[in-house]
Amino acid sequence: MTAQTPNPSGPHGMTTGRTLLFAVGGGAAVGNLYWAQPLLDEIAADLHASSSLAGLLVTVTQVGYALGILLVVPLGDVLDRRRLVPGVLVASAVALLLASVAPSFGVLLGALGLVGLTTVAGQLLTPLAGDLADPAARGRVVGTVASGMLTGILVSRTVSGLVAQVAGWRAIYVVAAVAALVLAVLLRRAIPHLDRRDRVPYPQLIGSVFRAVAHHRSVQVTLVLGASAFAVFTMFWTALTFLLSAPPFGYSPAAIGLVGLAGLTGAVAAQRVGRLHDRGLSVPVTGAALALGLLSLVVAGLGARSIVVVLVAVVLLDIGVQAANVLNQTRLFAIDPAARSRLNTAFVTGNFIGGAVGSALASVLWGLGGWTAVTIGGAVLFGFALTVWAVHRRGALALPGGGDAAAAAGRP
Repeated sequence: MTAQTPNPSGPHGMTTGRTLLFAVGGGAAVGNLYWAQPLLDEIAADLHASSSLAGLLVTVTQVGYALGILLVVPLGDVLDRRRLVPGVLVASAVALLLASVAPSFGVLLGALGLVGLTTVAGQLLTPLAGDLADPAARGRVVGTVASGMLTGILVSRTVSGLVAQVAGWRAIYVVAAVAALVLAVLLRRAIPHLDRRDRVPYPQLIGSVFRAVAHHRSVQVTLVLGASAFAVFTMFWTALTFLLSAPPFGYSPAAIGLVGLAGLTGAVAAQRVGRLHDRGLSVPVTGAALALGLLSLVVAGLGARSIVVVLVAVVLLDIGVQAANVLNQTRLFAIDPAARSRLNTAFVTGNFIGGAVGSALASVLWGLGGWTAVTIGGAVLFGFALTVWAVHRRGALALPGGGDAAAAAGRP
């Protein structure tokens, strides 16, 4: 493929303004996946569905997102992203408007599946940021864009709860649709013209995603780590809505949404942790992040009746999961610069398959044993991820990018 080498300080590089716009655009896009999360009980009551059935809204949205990542994001390696990114934003706006007028639970379920399928702009912007960034600052730039996406996830819950309390749950989807259209215009103007890339037949393009996974052991291991951590992340946040809606808390959707602000520390961690990749510390810090996630589940399980302890667990979980996510993603971008969109496709598809499993497990485990069962299930998944990390930290995980390999061997 033909790829342009941008000047990071010039019109084709990642200027501060462009980096911030990518972060906002990615955050707004991925936030669409989580509008429903603090509103599950309210939506269930309005559309005459059970709470456990309402949990499927999160699952279906994430399954749709995984499909969108698989089917749309690889196009970023061959199509003009200056057209592709605004195009998917417009498509997501249409799906959001359909959700806002859904007359039944079944229609809403289908509309949110379409929202997931089309809200992939953030996963096109992240590898584009990697393409445009100076290699010496790639971890910092990708970390900043990723922190914007995490902020979108967390703020979406807060905004969703507040808007729903004032104007009903449907209003948030109208607001999100308008935001998507505004961002489509801004990003159309901000994304630079890049060299034309070689055309690849679509079936071959999609097949190359699977070949990249099969060819690189480091990709396989990273996908397992990412999917496991994200399964816990989604399981926790889905079940947290059930926990905070019930006694002794009995919180409103707005109050549940405000709890999400505690996780903004994870966004700060995601922005900062990219610098550690640039210093060759990606692999050891990934292990520390997974261990922190495991600790958060222990804290959450012990403090189920204390909002202060729950908030501490939220902070620890979000820092751990998002730090691991940024480091995993940045390592992948070092493997094959010409295939960053496809490697990102594999990574995020794996994550959101894990996320869909996690949200489904949240409903199942909640029914079996409430919050205790959920936290035990999450701890088991983190334990599994740590085992995989420990086995491969000096092998497959240390190979991409070179810096970690040197660090693992004790060389400067």
